[in-house]
Amino acid sequence: MLAAPRAVALACFLIVFAAFAAPRQTAERAQTAPGGTLDPAILKAFQWRSLGPARAGRSLTVSGVKGQPKVAYAGAVGGGLWKTIDGGETWTPITDGQIKSSSVGAVAVAESNPNVIFLGMGESCIRGNILAGDGLYKSTDAGKTWTHIGFGQSQAISRIRIHPANPDIVYVADFGNYSEPSDERGIFKSVDGGKTWKRTLFRNAKTGGADVAIDRRNPNVMFAALWEAYRVEYSMSSGGPGSGLFKSTDGGETWTEITRNQGLPQGVDGKIGVAISGADSNRIYALVENENGGLFSSDDGGANWKLMNAGRNIRQRAFYYTHVVADPNNKDTVYALNVGTFRSTDGGKTMTNFAGGDSHDLWIDPDDSNHVVHASDGGGAVTYNASSPQRTWTARDYPTGQFYHIATTKHVPYHVCGAQQDSSTACVSSEQAGGRFGGGGRGGAAPLYTAGGSEPGYIAPDPKDPDVFFAGGNNGSFLTRLNRRTGELKEVGPYPRLFSGEPSSALVERWQWTYPIIFSYADPNVLYASSQHVWKTTDGGQHWERISPDLTRHDPKTMGPSGGPITHDMNSPEVYGTVFALGPGKKDANILWAGSDDGLVHVTRDGGKTWANVTPKEMPDLGRVSQIDASSFDPGSAYVAVKKPLLNDLAPYAFRTHDFGKTWTKIVNGIVANDYIHAVREDPTRRGLLYAGTEHGFSYGSRRTPSRSRRTAAGSTCSTTSRRCVRSGRTRRRPTCICSNRPARSAPAAARRSTTGSGSRRRNSRSTFSTPRDRSSARSRERRPAEVVAAPRLVRRAARRRPLKENRPAVEDAAARSRRR
Repeated sequence: MLAAPRAVALACFLIVFAAFAAPRQTAERAQTAPGGTLDPAILKAFQWRSLGPARAGRSLTVSGVKGQPKVAYAGAVGGGLWKTIDGGETWTPITDGQIKSSSVGAVAVAESNPNVIFLGMGESCIRGNILAGDGLYKSTDAGKTWTHIGFGQSQAISRIRIHPANPDIVYVADFGNYSEPSDERGIFKSVDGGKTWKRTLFRNAKTGGADVAIDRRNPNVMFAALWEAYRVEYSMSSGGPGSGLFKSTDGGETWTEITRNQGLPQGVDGKIGVAISGADSNRIYALVENENGGLFSSDDGGANWKLMNAGRNIRQRAFYYTHVVADPNNKDTVYALNVGTFRSTDGGKTMTNFAGGDSHDLWIDPDDSNHVVHASDGGGAVTYNASSPQRTWTARDYPTGQFYHIATTKHVPYHVCGAQQDSSTACVSSEQAGGRFGGGGRGGAAPLYTAGGSEPGYIAPDPKDPDVFFAGGNNGSFLTRLNRRTGELKEVGPYPRLFSGEPSSALVERWQWTYPIIFSYADPNVLYASSQHVWKTTDGGQHWERISPDLTRHDPKTMGPSGGPITHDMNSPEVYGTVFALGPGKKDANILWAGSDDGLVHVTRDGGKTWANVTPKEMPDLGRVSQIDASSFDPGSAYVAVKKPLLNDLAPYAFRTHDFGKTWTKIVNGIVANDYIHAVREDPTRRGLLYAGTEHGFSYGSRRTPSRSRRTAAGSTCSTTSRRCVRSGRTRRRPTCICSNRPARSAPAAARRSTTGSGSRRRNSRSTFSTPRDRSSARSRERRPAEVVAAPRLVRRAARRRPLKENRPAVEDAAARSRRR
């Protein structure tokens, strides 16, 4: 399933961040040092602990190890590389703290030396919430340590292939830059283990490498695919004259284009997947995106081709799928990966469902075709009976799920809820995994549970009843109200219309994939949602009132068809010109801030009767306002986070106002230049203390705190996007900061009473951010922790102790998933 542009909380799992403060009097004295600076002692004892849930998220790449059937690797798009040494029963993260980005796009293990692993970063399946990578890494000790070895300008590595007999000969298919032309694209070769690289196949600056295949019997014979494609904030394209299929007979030194060989389709090509049968070097498969595309096969090494299957089930949404894998031991067995994984035993003529889930990679053991490792949007899994109709897969129960937004409830202990991409909403207890859960408001046991809605949505717990949830759906303004006690689930959205295949300009109401749903802090009866307009209900969604005009730029150039030139792709992730962030006033119910995905900020001070455009002068053109947090201390103060990575701008943007937006101050000191910001939140009890969720980690800051060297809170690269600071129900002096990983702003937790903390504030001084260091501290009744719930992409410890499990629904069939997205 495709996720929201720039708004996915791509998270491995939820973490509680506990800062052990001294008793209340000591903590208050420690809040500020002489001169009004923030005392680092407040945050010096931060720790992190996993909350789960133990269920995997999207994976684009996997690999097994020839000769070691119990070992496998799975790359998470927001969680680094994971390894199993027991056939998929347990998984361990092995790149934490060693890599500078967290999205894994390709992994390859040398058959001749399994200690050698190459890891390519960045997603080449160009969905709307892409996580860019930072090039290529190598390990020579089976994943214990990693070294960066190049491709630093590339945002996505599509494929890595290693010579079957020589681990120093390596090939890389480099997609390049997502949104702009770039020269670091095409097919590259190294003959010295990655120390130096030579580009051997290049079309132009708009065309990148999509796939590369090596003949295991004769490694001098290779096939490669180039792909002309791009993705920007409001549109994408797959296909063009740059796309094509190529063959080499000299180990990739030179290439011959075979795109128009006999039997292959004419016209515009898009993405192409290619595979060579390990059982017959003359049998080649190509899965081609084309108006007349499908699965093609050749029995003479690519000279002539036949169309074997043109079924839409193997070529829909080609930019996100288009992967083909040939069985190494049977030339007629081939797999096509799409919304599901489809298997053919007659050379592609007929296909049967092999595995569910949006599928992206498949590794087949050269020594045993029954041993398969599979990558899908549900994670990596292993089977040892692939040919059996009753094949079994290992559980995908390690925490690499991607969460859009995080919210907390008023249960005691409180629950943490989020919407997981390609799964469902999920709520877990704030207690340690496996500990007691609070249910029904107080006491009782509550397992992991859903909150209604679906994979992309905000979740807004009812401030008046912790067992009532409002949650967003997909491909429309669908919004559900769930009462956990009664089981009642009903649609209560303001404009419940399913749409697909329509450009933004054709929609009466433009609902983004992950549109805001948020309760007022000052009036628990008021719930807001937004399209290009702001909507308000005071009766739980029974009636809605539109309280704003169009608060976006609605520029026609950003609202046209998306996709093409072969197939358009227009669903709610492609909807643009929407109000993407809402920030209700903390104490005044008439104050509401609104930020659009095309770079505008508005505020109302009279409950929506009038609105003022207060966009900061330094707002970048078409910057996506990803989150707005109104101050807990001053009615005219607010904090705004802005980002525009898919317009090739990775700079951090965050702004602060103290006068209802008349003037703004940019507050990014201490955040590195290419670490764009998803969220900024103000601590509800300590004036001047801010938290920032960025593409590569978690930062805190104050108006005078000196910057420290950057280090993520969990000791690893991670993306934290939405952040909320609220008061915990456990103790009157324990503030709780809720952050959700990757794309997102969290729906607000229930409004809680807070006390004004001490500390200085200077209107014209710039806030400076630092990153907390991970230190331990003994627990005690006197040292109450402040908690931050976050979802960083990488974690420090193995997922061997599995948190509480749920009964996950069976994987939907391909047709059902296709209808959904």
